[in-house]
Amino acid sequence: MIIGCFALIEPFSPLRRQFQLVHELGLKHIDLTDNHDGATLGTEYGFAASASLDAHPSIIRGMCEEFDLTLTSVCAHANLIDPPSPDRYGTLELIKAIRLAGLLGVKQVITTEGEPHTEFGISLDRKQRIFAIREKLDEPIRWARELGIDLLLEPHGELTDTVNGMSDLLESLGNDDVIGINLDTGNSWLGGGDPLEFIRTFTSRIKHVHWKDMGAEWEPKRGTLFGCGMGSIPLGDGIIGIEAIVTALNQIGFDGPTTLEVAGSDNVQESIQRLRQWSQSCVPSVS
Repeated sequence: MIIGCFALIEPFSPLRRQFQLVHELGLKHIDLTDNHDGATLGTEYGFAASASLDAHPSIIRGMCEEFDLTLTSVCAHANLIDPPSPDRYGTLELIKAIRLAGLLGVKQVITTEGEPHTEFGISLDRKQRIFAIREKLDEPIRWARELGIDLLLEPHGELTDTVNGMSDLLESLGNDDVIGINLDTGNSWLGGGDPLEFIRTFTSRIKHVHWKDMGAEWEPKRGTLFGCGMGSIPLGDGIIGIEAIVTALNQIGFDGPTTLEVAGSDNVQESIQRLRQWSQSCVPSVS
């Protein structure tokens, strides 16, 4: 199991600073977390840790080399239910993320359906939502196949947060050799799913894991919220049962990349130590 971290540790700091912080934590792996089309004022003036999908790949590659880090994924969380619009992250941005990953030699792009915000999207029934997602992912799947990229669906919406919803969506999308799963331990639990059931059901389709734990105060909201950006506590301090998830992943032979989505350097460090301890009790070594 590879333990990495997302590139959003210190608020209001540029992307290079996030890479530096991950390096200082002693990790060797990182994901490209926030990104955008074109240019943004926040990145131009150094208070947003976002990468442009239109930037020359040598900019990102240079930061990896400077801080001795390896990118494991490009995150491309989209809105796949609402109608296409220039201000929505959708099919075009997904294709750009896949092309950028190909140029960087990164083999995984992670996306999800998100939540609808328009009257049109909210009014869609389950079958219509699956069709909308399928339509918006058709071209990105073609690009992923062309470039040898795994396009991974993350639990981060009403469909993907449960095993039944994810199963129906995967069946509709087909392309099993291209489409996989990024298991987010916090999101799947928060949306009403069970991370252990995800592991038992999807086994080898799980190609990446996002780690976060949730405190007991989230229990009343379970099944009503779909997606949480990061955990505010160290892994193991919450009620999800992260150690059991580590064990279950080992039992199915998972040895892929994982990413910590935990706020606060101290919480990240504690989570790293616990993940290594739990992993080493299952396998001889952990990266």
